[in-house]
Amino acid sequence: MDRIVDIKDQQDKLNTKYKLLVEQAYNLRQTDSALSDISEYRAIKLLNKLNRLKYLSRGQNQSA
Repeated sequence: MDRIVDIKDQQDKLNTKYKLLVEQAYNLRQTDSALSDISEYRAIKLLNKLNRLKYLSRGQNQSA
């Protein structure tokens, strides 16, 4: 059960960071497109991590 809680905490942290990066990318779009692209790339990488954690937590929920 601790593993599920740890995964959920990690998901919450990454989700908050993801939202900040997406907002930053959007805000930079008009002024600095290069920084916007970098923020968007980092957000995509975080989204990939979130999807992997979601898959792990799904497996834990099925076995519990």
